[in-house]
Amino acid sequence: MTQWLFETPTVEEGPAGQARLFYFYKIDRGITIVRNTNGQYAQVRYLMDEDYADYPEIYQGGYNHVVDDATKARLIAGGVGITESNFTQI
Repeated sequence: MTQWLFETPTVEEGPAGQARLFYFYKIDRGITIVRNTNGQYAQVRYLMDEDYADYPEIYQGGYNHVVDDATKARLIAGGVGITESNFTQI
């Protein structure tokens, strides 16, 4: 069974700080992908600690996760903007 490195999607945010120079600089922020108990995937920007118990499957934004072929197929078919480009074969 093939394993894949899953990189969560990102969004570019800015300005990165208060000073004038920071207005020209933007930061990539990871978006968390969750699966609810109904099996549906969703993008979550800000997940609170108490929300972690509500989701059986969480891929925290800004991190890489190792997944198998079946999980990769479910993530792509989940309809939350995940494509083949989010995966790298290990």
